[in-house]
Amino acid sequence: MVYTFKAELWLYAGDAAWHFITIPKNISQEIKAITAGPRRGFGSVRVTVSVGAYSWKTSIFPDAKTSCYLLPVKKEARTKNDLWPGDNVQVSFTLIDY
Repeated sequence: MVYTFKAELWLYAGDAAWHFITIPKNISQEIKAITAGPRRGFGSVRVTVSVGAYSWKTSIFPDAKTSCYLLPVKKEARTKNDLWPGDNVQVSFTLIDY
């Protein structure tokens, strides 16, 4: 199943300069139901992601504060698509290894 949505790119306020996109609550709830049971470290779920013409494999992580999954967006994806914090980004991803 391919999940597609548009959401804001944001910069983590901690020491590291990680950029994330919060996966919408309805999609996050569906992923949680599909992947119920023992999972990888921190409850992560492996995905293949596409933003623009750039694709990569990564993991999404559950965020206790929002009850949504967070998608880390690597520098190469941001650079190739000229993305900055605050931009609304079109994302497509599929679950793998679950």
